[in-house]
Amino acid sequence: MRSEAKSESRHARNESAPPADKGRDHAHAAPRNSFLSNHLSIIHPQLSFANRQGFTLIELLVVIAIIAVLLAIFIPVTRTARERGQRVVCLSNLRQLTMAWIAYADDHDGWIVSANTFGVTRTRNGTSRVRDWVGPAFAFPGSRSALMENPEKGALWRYVQDMDVYRCPRGRTGHVITYSIFSAANGSTLEGVSVSEEDYRTANRRWDLPGNRVGNTVLRWARLGDIMSPSPGERGVFIDHGQTPNGGFYVPYFSPMWDWGNAPPTHHSAGATLSMADGHAEYWKWKGRETVTMPRRVIPALSGLFLEGLDGGDYEPKTADGLYDLQRVQKAAWGRLGYLAEDTP
Repeated sequence: MRSEAKSESRHARNESAPPADKGRDHAHAAPRNSFLSNHLSIIHPQLSFANRQGFTLIELLVVIAIIAVLLAIFIPVTRTARERGQRVVCLSNLRQLTMAWIAYADDHDGWIVSANTFGVTRTRNGTSRVRDWVGPAFAFPGSRSALMENPEKGALWRYVQDMDVYRCPRGRTGHVITYSIFSAANGSTLEGVSVSEEDYRTANRRWDLPGNRVGNTVLRWARLGDIMSPSPGERGVFIDHGQTPNGGFYVPYFSPMWDWGNAPPTHHSAGATLSMADGHAEYWKWKGRETVTMPRRVIPALSGLFLEGLDGGDYEPKTADGLYDLQRVQKAAWGRLGYLAEDTP
């Protein structure tokens, strides 16, 4: 009997005492619970996001401020990336047009196409005519279909029959053509007046009219062979004017000024894209702030569209950087300057 009682007493003690493993688990559980509790209390006093009733005003303001900072960072980056992509397209267009311009000259015994626009201009001999590089089809056609249906697309259409190549993606809305040829490349005389039939006859059928050559530089040139000094890689052909051209892109030769109707293009990140007579295209970032900020105004054109010109007439640069930009364009157009350095402002 005593032996059975002792056995039952030991069995009862064993059941009442916690196992060794369970004791160890409790010993470790307490620190873990304390660690988790401490960190949750840092996140929120109530230990759980599920118990939150909403954001506080300060938290909302912080979120809004972070979003504003991110937008301030990413929007300019996105805009710059987009402009660079459009600039690449524009440079490609300029190269294609210039290669077409060279192909035209190769097919016409070295004579280059007229830089004028939207018509048929001069007679080279008794029978043949020299057409403008773009014809009336591009003069504010109203729609793509109207342009395509018009057979008068100009001399270069034979070589480039994609109308999108004639327009920069950053050009004025509604304008189907935004490129111009420099007037010096078989467009206008030095004074900006188109060459007439009388001029042609009195010049003994020479398109480099009297007085238009200085040394080895042909100022207003009509054949590829006219380009001797400076080299073809330095004589401008096309420039992205950003709007429908009114004749060629004219920049004065004898005076340090911009022509009022041919304001320097600025729609490519305060710069311009242009091509040279050897077929390559370049991007020029304007150096002078005044080149970008000189006063401009819009002029009504056909079909409810507008052209941009300089407000107040021809513009004479006031700063060294502004003069540098102007003279860079004048040299690309005419091959040299028509005035002395001391004549500049």
